[in-house]
Amino acid sequence: MMTTRPIDAVLLDMDGTVLNSIRSAERIWGEWAADHGLDVEAFLPTIHGVQSVETIRRLAIPDMDPLVEAAKITQAEREDVEGIEAIAGAAEFLAALADYSWAIVTSAPRDLALSRFGAAGLPMPPLLIAAEDVERGKPAPDCFHLAAKRLATTADRCLVLEDSVAGVQAAEASGALVLVVTETHHVPMDVRHPTILDYRDLAIEKCPDGTLSITRAADDLTGQWISYVLRAPILD
Repeated sequence: MMTTRPIDAVLLDMDGTVLNSIRSAERIWGEWAADHGLDVEAFLPTIHGVQSVETIRRLAIPDMDPLVEAAKITQAEREDVEGIEAIAGAAEFLAALADYSWAIVTSAPRDLALSRFGAAGLPMPPLLIAAEDVERGKPAPDCFHLAAKRLATTADRCLVLEDSVAGVQAAEASGALVLVVTETHHVPMDVRHPTILDYRDLAIEKCPDGTLSITRAADDLTGQWISYVLRAPILD
């Protein structure tokens, strides 16, 4: 059985969704956590999917300025891109979206996001919504609402690809359709949304009417196929 979902745009998270920066991020954050006497193994799972300043703010370490510490972390991450690589099939998927409405929506600062995109060899997004573009980061839905608005639509008409709990919660709160990328998951995420391991699990086809069909293979349990039909480009 095939379920068809019309959409106006595709909104993608960055880290863990189109590229894998885990080795770089955990290397830097691990050193920072050790320097501050934290349990590194317990701390590292908390860094994913949210803004750095929020990660530090939640620790509530006395006499620590989260903005200052987050800036140090960001600078270190910007300089250390070793091991960053694209999720399998991501480059081809983004290339297929080239003439359509899509954006990267990330909790990373803009300059860090651009640095990681370059390191992963991915095509630069036509629209990038970064940490400094919204007052409230994920799991608040503000970033997805802003991206949709700038693409002349609304979030409930978008497909969001995410990998983290905070990101999925933000997408849900925005009303968007959600597709979860699990390539970087070491522990299965309990979600009610369709999942893919990586972009090789998607079939992309440009239709005669100009729309783009993005089809997820049948689920092993339900046997259900899902096709997201992306609106044709609006010509000037």
